[in-house]
Amino acid sequence: MSGASPTPTVFLVDDDTSVLKALSRVLRASGWNVETFESAEAFLARSDHNASGCVVLDVTMPGLDGLELQRRLAAEGGVLPIVFISGHGDIPTSVRAIKAGATDFLTKPVAAEVLVTAVRAAMDEHESVRKTLADTAGLRQRLARLTLRERDVLAGLAAGKLNKQIASDLGVVEQTVKFHRARIMDRMQVKTSAELMTIAGRLGIGAASRSAGGAAPPPSAAPSAGKPATRPPEP
Repeated sequence: MSGASPTPTVFLVDDDTSVLKALSRVLRASGWNVETFESAEAFLARSDHNASGCVVLDVTMPGLDGLELQRRLAAEGGVLPIVFISGHGDIPTSVRAIKAGATDFLTKPVAAEVLVTAVRAAMDEHESVRKTLADTAGLRQRLARLTLRERDVLAGLAAGKLNKQIASDLGVVEQTVKFHRARIMDRMQVKTSAELMTIAGRLGIGAASRSAGGAAPPPSAAPSAGKPATRPPEP
């Protein structure tokens, strides 16, 4: 079907051609597409470094080594997960690789089942991250549809304020806040206040207010009716 997801690709980068051949057979037998590269430079020459899949990368290679390639990809905004393999790996090197974002570090010779398990775990983690990023992008698109006043109301709700507190802050009547609140829930495509607060948290809305002042102030702490409004009332 046209809507089916493409088969992920494993990008093998190793200067040892015998390793490339052996690992390619193992990975293709597990159902993945495989592309091989005999140097980090050859992989960098590939135009798309964000395809769906995983990079299996040797640490020690002539020219650009694996750790430097990892840094280059990160600097370019690459999101492909990396599984390192090395015949000369040591603890400091593996720690550097993992801290820089690698999902695993395997020692040659790599058993077939160990490699397949590591690659599958890397791809599953990568897919989870991609889905989270896509979901967040969708939420930001919904947020962009809100008016400035609706964003003000949402920020107040996310900070834990009551409708009447938000109304006082904005210099409007409580009924206006309730109207905006209903519009916000419709535009953000949520049915409950709990859902709306969850989305606000994911988007970082209200976080600054809560961290700076702790819990929302009690109703008695709200500005008095005699104080001037921070913004002119809406018509």
